[in-house]
Amino acid sequence: MNISATQLQQVLQEQFSPFALEVWDESAAHAGHSGSDGSGQGTHFRVRIGCQAFHGIGRVAKHRLVYDALNVFIAQGLHALAIEIVDPI
Repeated sequence: MNISATQLQQVLQEQFSPFALEVWDESAAHAGHSGSDGSGQGTHFRVRIGCQAFHGIGRVAKHRLVYDALNVFIAQGLHALAIEIVDPI
């Protein structure tokens, strides 16, 4: 199954109702690297997210919440996830 940025974005939107959310598929930049399936898509993603659920918790806990929300995609081939947390202005 091919994972898309839209699928990840939908799960994160439903889980967190974020005030900021962007998801990029960076798989093409990792072709030939560990975890790449050779297709150039669906294995390496970058997420930029900000939401109220992150208020008052540490950086590692924020990242854990995002990983937990996207865990279902690990078995489907998600290999790498870069997470950027956006704080409210």
